[in-house]
Amino acid sequence: MSTRTAAPAAHPAGRWRRYQEEHLLDDRLLRTAARLARGIPSRASTETARRVVPKGPATVSVVIPCFNYGRYLPEAVGSALEQTGVDVEVIVVDDRSTDDSREVARRITAEHPEVRLIVNEVNSGHVRSFNAGWEASSGEYVVKLDADDLLAPGALGRAVALFEAHPELGLVYGHPYHFSTPEPPEGRVSEVRWDVWAGHRWLEERCRLGVSAITNPEMVLRSSLLRELGPMDPAVPYAPDMEISLRIAAVSDIGYIRGADQALHREHASSMSETDGAGVLVDLEARSEAFRRALAATADRLPDAARLEALARRALAADALRFASAAQDRRRESSLSEQLVDFARSTWPESASWRSVRRLGAQRESGRVGRVGATARRLRRRVRDESYYLRWMVFGV
Repeated sequence: MSTRTAAPAAHPAGRWRRYQEEHLLDDRLLRTAARLARGIPSRASTETARRVVPKGPATVSVVIPCFNYGRYLPEAVGSALEQTGVDVEVIVVDDRSTDDSREVARRITAEHPEVRLIVNEVNSGHVRSFNAGWEASSGEYVVKLDADDLLAPGALGRAVALFEAHPELGLVYGHPYHFSTPEPPEGRVSEVRWDVWAGHRWLEERCRLGVSAITNPEMVLRSSLLRELGPMDPAVPYAPDMEISLRIAAVSDIGYIRGADQALHREHASSMSETDGAGVLVDLEARSEAFRRALAATADRLPDAARLEALARRALAADALRFASAAQDRRRESSLSEQLVDFARSTWPESASWRSVRRLGAQRESGRVGRVGATARRLRRRVRDESYYLRWMVFGV
């Protein structure tokens, strides 16, 4: 589930984000602007990639949960089988699809012996489906690839090369190219660089901002850490990638690959982020639960777990109030605005005394929203959102 707001492609903000996506690797001004964006915390290290394929043999297990995505499955599986520099095993887990997904998967397994099919006895959801596939896997590394997404060419070799060079890493990720065209774009590569974050520092930054840095298919996990910490958490169905990344950062360092697309993330009307997982409140509640469960699960490894949870709760409350202000400034969705204020108060009770809460209450009572003030707030929100979005696009944080 995405935790970042999107704008329609026709909207100026949407056009600007599309420009960033299309020119991420070739526009130096974008990278310069990202360095000036909202306070990038210091990284543990950054270096030109020593290599883009591993020196030694390695197996990556690609687990593909599939529910009614038979039309996309061949592309997803193909993107895994075409990876270079590593051995790949593909495990498709059909979650009792009602379309032709199982038939499509069986045709693929008949042609490719390195692909296996698991069929759930009952519909179990994408998280339990991934966990079932992972438990049947044998690779040193594992990827959850949703059936409507693709791995970018060379992505697994680049990730394993970074793991190999830095054994302290438990998770490696990179840029996911988001697309909505019928045909997926070509994965891009320029000068590949490695950023290695101290896990605690990366975790603290996620708590400070209250958002995930990962959308899913661009994330490669060390399987031994899943055995140690447990697999993805089914109790967080809309943010399992976020929750597992937080747990892993509590016990290991985090690697980021710059200068290449690591995955191709398909956006379409039937995707989970546009249906069940859509909506501001759903998103906020999913993030809140991801922070709560991940920090509770690793509290014995984090002496400052309570401080980190407080950071996250405060950030989520502030986010909720920004959304509430936006809804109220548009003079509509008053019930949503009230629900968001309630969320902020319950998540971070101290927010009840914040000026933004008092202003929202006064506006609801009077029924008036000043145009000048609303315009100024909208501009501040846009500058903030775009600044952080650009930072994430370039540096992954």
